[in-house]
Amino acid sequence: MKLNVVPALSGVLWVRLGIKTFWRQPVALSGLFFMFMALLSLLSVIPYIGNFLALMILPACTLGLMAAARESNLDRFPMPSVLISGLSENPERRKSMLVLGALYAISFFSILGISCLYDGGTFANLYLNGGTFSQETLSSSGFQNAMWVATALYLPLSTLFWHAPALVHWHGEPVLKSLFFSFVACWTNWRAFLMYGLTWVAIFISVAATLALMTLVIDGDDWVSFVLLPVMLLLAAMFFSSSYFTFLDCFIKDPVLA
Repeated sequence: MKLNVVPALSGVLWVRLGIKTFWRQPVALSGLFFMFMALLSLLSVIPYIGNFLALMILPACTLGLMAAARESNLDRFPMPSVLISGLSENPERRKSMLVLGALYAISFFSILGISCLYDGGTFANLYLNGGTFSQETLSSSGFQNAMWVATALYLPLSTLFWHAPALVHWHGEPVLKSLFFSFVACWTNWRAFLMYGLTWVAIFISVAATLALMTLVIDGDDWVSFVLLPVMLLLAAMFFSSSYFTFLDCFIKDPVLA
């Protein structure tokens, strides 16, 4: 395995390949994404430890979505079991994946804990438990500071874990080494990842704006509200499909399932 430095426009290519791969198996990949969301939702409602378990399983499940994209890219039908393929490997890799998940959950809760210093925990409570808050609360300086501090701290955390599950699963790398390589790969290719992120933001905004425009044209607020969420979820499924190509391009060795 060797780090590969790619041009900035590779970020746009990753998006295109992800969308193309999704439409090879749209039913399977969207179904797996909905299963992924359902699993996280079910875990999160477990009292006391639910949110921690949901975050802990997140790296393994995102790896599963990448593996599903890989199957689709190879013109194979991704079976539901692929979603937990990161936990069904040999015991050593399964242990590494669970350790990776625990580190992610601890790191994420640490970020939320730091955000509590700015607003007393309002932002963290909203993120973990949902609910509604007044516009005054959401626009308060404390809440805004907590949100931006959490966002700023999450960026380096996401680079640590972006490639790490795939490195553990497909290359058998130790946890700390996979985190290090993931961080280096993301920051070495920051131009490509910037283009990748901007392209996806543009797509999400364009789709949302198109639906909003349709609301004005056909005067169908209820229809657009009904369609918006499924469409955004489908785009999210395409996003996860594209994450496979970010990994494939950043490391010269083509991953092979063990």
